[in-house]
Amino acid sequence: MVHTVDSAPGRHRGRNELSQYERLRDEWWRPGSVFTPLRWLAEARARLVPPAGRPGAVLVDLGCGGGLLAPWLAGRGYRHVGVDPVSISLALAREHGVTPLRGDAYRVPLASGCADVVVAGELLEHVADPARVIAEAARLLRPGGLLVGDTINATALARLLLVTLGERVPAVAPRPDGPGDRSRFRPVMAAGIHDPDLFVPPALLRTAARAHGMDLQVRGLRPGLPGLLRFLTTGRGPVPMLAGGSPALLYQFRATRRAAPARGTRRADPPRGTRRADPPRGPS
Repeated sequence: MVHTVDSAPGRHRGRNELSQYERLRDEWWRPGSVFTPLRWLAEARARLVPPAGRPGAVLVDLGCGGGLLAPWLAGRGYRHVGVDPVSISLALAREHGVTPLRGDAYRVPLASGCADVVVAGELLEHVADPARVIAEAARLLRPGGLLVGDTINATALARLLLVTLGERVPAVAPRPDGPGDRSRFRPVMAAGIHDPDLFVPPALLRTAARAHGMDLQVRGLRPGLPGLLRFLTTGRGPVPMLAGGSPALLYQFRATRRAAPARGTRRADPPRGTRRADPPRGPS
């Protein structure tokens, strides 16, 4: 999902701020909210995750937000551990069956090699150092483990469609009891969620993954046009996300962890003082 942002001093742009997720906490699961596109992406992301290959398999969901991935993983055999720095988001994720763990994607307080799958969905465009997140994902994965996710490409097209237009183009506001209310409109996407300077070129991820024992594959992702037009004009969804084609706007990625990092590279471990633990058990 979203929101593990860089908190280094000097990064106060008014965009991509964690405080926005406190303000928007009711949007995660509300039908027709400005987070609705994130639910479409979560469904598409879940298609990258195979059924668990062993009893007790662990899936670590970096930047899990309100837990939007959870319904799409039901029945696949994973213990779904969600990592996020925002407490209210973790509380919502817990309500949907996610085991919550407060932390950020640079320093996940879990043991190396604990995860069968690591998910980084709608996350990397919110951090200043995506390569560091890839390194941390590699540390968490057991040999043969799978990294999957999606992000926004660093292109002029992505800036135009997802920020310039996406935060301004109105869509009919839906109503839970019937057709959309044509007298009410709201933006397709929440304003200020994305900082386009943080959008991520695929080459950066490929290089980072290769340095940590993974060959990363990329494929484009886009909304189906008929469904998108229906959503804009009637407020009704869902909009199917179609994989394949150009990655110029959005793209998915997938990589498998080899047995050891490539020769001459050193796997990144958490800084000293970071507590490592086994994945927590499910919600109690």
